[in-house]
Amino acid sequence: MNTIKNTQKITPFLWFDDRAEEAMNFYISIFPNSEIKQLKKWPEETPFPTESTKPGTVQQGMFVLDGFQFCAFDAGPMFRFNPSISFFAVYETDAEIKTLWNQLLDGGEALMPLDSYDWSELYGWVTDRFGVSWQLMKGNVSDVGQRICPLIMYSGEQQGNAEEAMNHYMAIFKDSSAVGVEKYNADDPGPEGMVKHAQCKLAGQAFMMMDNGYENDMPFTEAISFYVNCKDQKEVDYFWDQFTKEGSESVCGWLKDKFGVSWQIVPEFLTEKLALDEPEKRQKLFEALSHMKKLDVAKLEAAYYS
Repeated sequence: MNTIKNTQKITPFLWFDDRAEEAMNFYISIFPNSEIKQLKKWPEETPFPTESTKPGTVQQGMFVLDGFQFCAFDAGPMFRFNPSISFFAVYETDAEIKTLWNQLLDGGEALMPLDSYDWSELYGWVTDRFGVSWQLMKGNVSDVGQRICPLIMYSGEQQGNAEEAMNHYMAIFKDSSAVGVEKYNADDPGPEGMVKHAQCKLAGQAFMMMDNGYENDMPFTEAISFYVNCKDQKEVDYFWDQFTKEGSESVCGWLKDKFGVSWQIVPEFLTEKLALDEPEKRQKLFEALSHMKKLDVAKLEAAYYS
């Protein structure tokens, strides 16, 4: 297992109760071209002395599924996964889709059965045994640009905000552009004029967005956040300021944007140093960041080198 840098600008971050390692091993066993890149465990003593951070569970995990990077950790049962954020996977053959579907469905639940639909000859939406949602579609990966990409669904009080959110995010991240927007029409189950499906690039990465076609509320939670890797304090300040406008600050570099989606704004220094096998220095870093909202690179450096 190699320690690597966070190579994506934006990385989905999964919050588990205490099953992150089990989930990571499951995912890399079913997706091709996949591996765990980093795995650090919570020590006996931690700056977060609660039942939520159980010694021996995952403090910091990084894994790659078919070329797309995820992060994960165990931090207690406060938040549950729901389909408001899912992961859209595109494969070219029936066999690939059906094999992956059966593995994800084992212990999970089909939200939309694997079948032929107007938009794809083979598509399904499934929640796996851990509660994480996946949408599988037969298609050309070249149409998306990557095998797996996040899909953010706006529902409840956020229903109708998908297009505004996409434009908001594209204005924040460099190397961003709209790929396409399809709206619900009068014959669709969703509210006419809202976003049925949209695709864009954020920092060069594929993202999809949609408004929920039904009235059921699936609020965003911290169970899935987006980890933004920042080169320096200037970038940390920029993203923090952009996302907290009409949003809200949390602790340890976490925040919620104006739509309720959670983000982590993290300097490269912290990402890289936490990946090293230096338990005492890791503890110093966690102690320092536990007292912060927006992360302060100078204070983190001082803690690390003390």
